[in-house]
Amino acid sequence: MRSKLLIVFLFIFSISSVIGQTTDIPNISYSGTPRKYVIADIEVTGVQNLDPKILVNISGLKVGQQITVPGDEVSEAIRRYWQHGLFSDAKIKAKKIEGREIYLEIYLQERPRLSEMYFHGLKKNEIETVEQKVAMMKGSQVTPFMVTRAEKYITDHFVNKGFYNTEVNIVQKDDPSKPNHVTLDINVDKKDKVKVSSLTFEGNEVLSDGKLNRTMKKTNEKGKVLNFFRTKKFVVEKYEEDLTAVIGKYNELGYRDARIVSEEVSKNIEDNTVDVKLVLEEGNKYYFGDISWVGNTIYPSELLAYDLRIKKGDVFNQTYLDERLITDEDAVHNRYMDNGYLFSNITPVETGVRGDTIDIEMRIYEGQQATINKVIIRGNTKTHEHVVRREIRTKPGQLFSKSELIRTVRELAQLGHFDPENISPDVQPNPDNGTVDLVYQLEEKANDQIELSGGWGAGMFVGSLGLKFTNFSMRNFFNKEAWRPLPTGDGQTLALRAQTNGKFYQSYSLSFTEPWLGGKKPNSLSFSIYHSIQTGVSSSYYDPRYSYGGGYGGYPGYGGSYPGMQDPDAIDQHMKITGISLGFGKRLRWPDDFFSLYTEASYQRYDLLDWNYFIMQNGISNNLNFKVMLSRRSIDNPIYTRQGSDFSVGVEFTPPWSMFQPDKDWSKASEEEKYQRIEYHKWTFKGAVYKPIDNANKLVVMGKMEMGFLGYYNKYLQSPFEKFVLGGDGMAGFSMYGSETIGLRGYENSSLTPYNTQGSYDGNIYNKLTMEVRYPLALQPSATVFALAFLEAGNAWSQYEDYNPFELKRSAGVGLRIFLPIFGLMGIDWGYGFDESLYRRNAGGSQFHFVIGQSF
Repeated sequence: MRSKLLIVFLFIFSISSVIGQTTDIPNISYSGTPRKYVIADIEVTGVQNLDPKILVNISGLKVGQQITVPGDEVSEAIRRYWQHGLFSDAKIKAKKIEGREIYLEIYLQERPRLSEMYFHGLKKNEIETVEQKVAMMKGSQVTPFMVTRAEKYITDHFVNKGFYNTEVNIVQKDDPSKPNHVTLDINVDKKDKVKVSSLTFEGNEVLSDGKLNRTMKKTNEKGKVLNFFRTKKFVVEKYEEDLTAVIGKYNELGYRDARIVSEEVSKNIEDNTVDVKLVLEEGNKYYFGDISWVGNTIYPSELLAYDLRIKKGDVFNQTYLDERLITDEDAVHNRYMDNGYLFSNITPVETGVRGDTIDIEMRIYEGQQATINKVIIRGNTKTHEHVVRREIRTKPGQLFSKSELIRTVRELAQLGHFDPENISPDVQPNPDNGTVDLVYQLEEKANDQIELSGGWGAGMFVGSLGLKFTNFSMRNFFNKEAWRPLPTGDGQTLALRAQTNGKFYQSYSLSFTEPWLGGKKPNSLSFSIYHSIQTGVSSSYYDPRYSYGGGYGGYPGYGGSYPGMQDPDAIDQHMKITGISLGFGKRLRWPDDFFSLYTEASYQRYDLLDWNYFIMQNGISNNLNFKVMLSRRSIDNPIYTRQGSDFSVGVEFTPPWSMFQPDKDWSKASEEEKYQRIEYHKWTFKGAVYKPIDNANKLVVMGKMEMGFLGYYNKYLQSPFEKFVLGGDGMAGFSMYGSETIGLRGYENSSLTPYNTQGSYDGNIYNKLTMEVRYPLALQPSATVFALAFLEAGNAWSQYEDYNPFELKRSAGVGLRIFLPIFGLMGIDWGYGFDESLYRRNAGGSQFHFVIGQSF
């Protein structure tokens, strides 16, 4: 019995000796004669919030297990608890020993839990950011590792912000109101930002100091005008990236041996800045020598060399070589990838250096062609799968094609139902069986739009309501379960709009578009109907402020008043327009499948009564016209376009009604008789090209040209409708009856449009040129925001004899665009018109323009 008690005493004493308050695993040693026991029971004490069964499992001990006392099993159990990190104390003792059975008690002291964190030395917005990085939740256990990690995260965060000397101290205190809980006082002293006082170079002859400064985009000297909009703070990570950029710049120029011999960053204690000095060794300039191709059996070497676009004697540029082999859209490797050779690769190997000439051998592994096995679509929570699949050009059973993969991403972006920035195809090759699975990961975005507005103008209140559903499902219109709140998912477009100020002006419209008529081919069907009524304005709305007096060449609004404002009987005047159209669109395969053809038949009925503000004052005019438009659209993103082009040429015409009455003298006909049936032919051309001009594909330049011509069959029957109205924001106003408005920023609305002797707009031909530079500020599903700067020029003429494409009115300015899914595109521009208008005084100069639902 004494021997048993002695063993128990030694066991308890030796195990208790491991108690400590640090995370270091203790060195456990035992004395005494080891004996073997079978565990009869294990009891866990000292914990409140953890499951005892799980804690026993952590120890590795279990009932029925034979252990040696003293022995390695108990020592290992203690180590496990310490390594787990959740306990500040761990003990194992024998409660009782009966024969060969031992009853164990495991005592564990949990580490304290977090009650509250208090930040000192930070602003409110900084605290919110730091809390997200630290990620320590209330109620979580506070371990030394977590405290150390928090200090590191906070320090690194402010160092990356330029606070290079940031100090963080975290003090842990017991919370007297909560047992086993602590509070953390997080003291942050950011100190001042460390900026670059001087940036100097030695050993550079090929690149000047100025070019090297521009290459180091994130490490810039303070106090220099050229660096006014550039960051001047010193951040080690960005500085190292700039060092790599310097070597990359030399490599692009052929100096592939260029290196930084030494770098010195000297800290100035007085003003908390650093002086950076780089000593460079530029080395020799190299050129491409012989370029040979090995391993190619599918394509001849001459064709691959043509795709490479690098010839012997060109300056050696490793970056350009990689782009022409792999990166560019028309790279050499893409010729293989577009023909199914997904597993192929091209490895350039330097086979010899002769002085300043480097010979390259292109070693090609062609492999086998990969067939598409599965095409999986994920993330389309709202849009039906068949709407997505019909746009996918990579079908199961086809050979893999990288260009078709890229084209599919473009087509899915064009739908407008998914965030174009987050359409990410996942290529999953299976080399064992020569197949590939494609997963298109999509992220739905809201793109239905609502317009609700009201305003006061010209002595009256005008309100409008517009609804546009761009992912409508007409086939589920009568399915009650599909109304959530509307039947959606089939990619159809339904638009409703109403605008009114009571009995003086009303406008209603409805349109519907089915992009895949029949569901098998990309043939679109569109239908629209609209009706508007405008009367004169009652004398009760007369306001002398709207009377300009004096007149100016008969231009409307400068000859005394706005229409009807001073006429008590104006309420009886009216102009009513009713229209209906039906269009059919078809995607073409020739010349390539970016082309489409659109045809439309439409009819408008104009009803005028005492309408003194138009060339025709009384009567009914009928306009039956047909439209044909050929377009090619290859842009990558309909909202923020980075690359691609958009061209269209169209003709709109009416039957030549006058030719059916060859004996009639139309010069003597009344206005009502002349315009009973409108006749004209109208030609338009628009073209836009987009190109990114930075490596990140963010800064984009857009060039656009457009023109239009309105002709006639009979010189006595020139159409009073379908005129071109140029100038301003391009948004149609009440006075633009049956006309096409074209914006030209920097000038007042319609101010660049000629007019006839009746005071009506008479723009029958126009030209317009635009160049924009765009930069995105936010590209998120919830909002797309980009800034722009523009140059524009344009003009309109009445007669073809007066047309001069070089006589353009010029403007320049800046703007901002915001696309919100529920409201569509909105924006504001400031433009300055440099030239005088022939048709309105002071039309140019400084002008602000608001944009709603359109883009220039």
